[in-house]
Amino acid sequence: MNDRNIITIESDNRGGKPCIRRMRITVHDVLGWLASGMSITKIIDDFPELTEEDIKACLEFAADRNYR
Repeated sequence: MNDRNIITIESDNRGGKPCIRRMRITVHDVLGWLASGMSITKIIDDFPELTEEDIKACLEFAADRNYR
């Protein structure tokens, strides 16, 4: 998987934070939900515009960049 096709950074969207496919959902949001114990299935249930591939791209992005 290549997170570059999914994770976008635009200065006029969420202050330039890494987002998912130009949406207003950030990598930080997804990582926070996972850290709080939400499952991938629950995240997708709550945010049906997200896919499992989007969530995995967030994890890949964080791992590649030691994202905080």
